[in-house]
Amino acid sequence: MRISDLSLPETEQSLSTGQLKLVTGPFTTRIRSRIPSVAIGLKTLYGDFTLAPEDSFADFYCELRPPNSIRRYYNPQVLFLADGRSVFKPLAYYQAFPMLEWGMNWCIAMQAPQYLVFHAAALEKNGKALILPAPPGSGKSTLCAGLACRGWRLLTDESTLVDLETAQITGPARPVSLKNASIDVIQSFAPGASMGPICHDTLKGTVAHLRPPAESVARAGELAKPRWVVFPRYEANAETRLTPHPPGEAFMRLAGNSFNYAALGTIAFHRTADLMEQVEAFDFVYSRLEEAVQLFDEIAA
Repeated sequence: MRISDLSLPETEQSLSTGQLKLVTGPFTTRIRSRIPSVAIGLKTLYGDFTLAPEDSFADFYCELRPPNSIRRYYNPQVLFLADGRSVFKPLAYYQAFPMLEWGMNWCIAMQAPQYLVFHAAALEKNGKALILPAPPGSGKSTLCAGLACRGWRLLTDESTLVDLETAQITGPARPVSLKNASIDVIQSFAPGASMGPICHDTLKGTVAHLRPPAESVARAGELAKPRWVVFPRYEANAETRLTPHPPGEAFMRLAGNSFNYAALGTIAFHRTADLMEQVEAFDFVYSRLEEAVQLFDEIAA
């Protein structure tokens, strides 16, 4: 069964009782909430995702609810709890769905030791995978969304998972998080793309999420062979340019983008080295998304 098979009232009921178990690639997340915007967000953006049976194992248990304080009556807020523990400061109540997205990212970063986890987008085309490690504001998610809208298989916008045996990569294929000007860029670039509600005045500015392509969702969790590690950077009015990045420096930058490199220790070093032996590394600067997507289509051909 998929989320699209449930009506909105059925989705709300399943969430309110904590019985909704969302499968995103290799992970199953049990979600509990009585907040309407959470149900609407899941229906809008996760319609193609599978639901696990109620009696099945869940990797993560997430709950969103108002704090137990008097402020909920005059300044409503929302808490995100993982395994019953609050892991973020409360946010405004209307930001519940973005908070769920950030919370699920946190769960993968902090609670998935079976993978080496990089803060990076990843996509695949013609059997070759592209890894995009970059800090916030670099244009990573915009580029990721543009490629996903043009036929690249989305692995992840946020958490690239490296298999500890093969050094191949996978991801949960969840919605792409877009912020501020990126929202308008993608709406102009791909007018038919489906987006969730726009949420203003968050800690990250204005936020919206791009629904992942159905084919990417159907193949979520499938391993892909890495071929390129590209460090993207948006620069206003810049010419599109792709330049080789020294492998040793690329190794260090990629390792520095890992959430659990230090925790995994020696095996993280070896799997990162194995991955780097399979790829070419580049720096990439762009200002025009159409040119950027065309360039990557050409190198993947």
